[in-house]
Amino acid sequence: MLNAYLFYQDTCEAAFNYYAKVLGGKVDAMMRASDAPADMAAAPGREKTIMHARMSLPDGSVLMASDAPGEQFHKPQGFSISFTVADPAEGERKFNALADGGSVTMPYGKTFWAKGFGMCVDKFGIPWMVNCPADGM
Repeated sequence: MLNAYLFYQDTCEAAFNYYAKVLGGKVDAMMRASDAPADMAAAPGREKTIMHARMSLPDGSVLMASDAPGEQFHKPQGFSISFTVADPAEGERKFNALADGGSVTMPYGKTFWAKGFGMCVDKFGIPWMVNCPADGM
């Protein structure tokens, strides 16, 4: 099994709440830094940040994430989270919701390999590809 683990700059909780709504997921865990044992205490001012979050999606996929401390956070690059849907209209709805407040890299539309495909970076800085494969792909 392969699952994505994302890092945010103190927006993990907002991102996961948004993804649950947009993708139909269920947040299974949202552990704050303040939940850690005393010998692993959070740095002052970081008590409310998320040290681990887990979301289950309707297709059985799992997405996990946390807030990276400022000096350890790096802007995501060199990858995209690929989300596959069966219905092109559903794909377009999900793409538009993910792109809302972010930026569109490739507008959602029909391609030679897909009934619908688009690329965007969401408002939390995470790159996405939404794909509705053509028959047989």
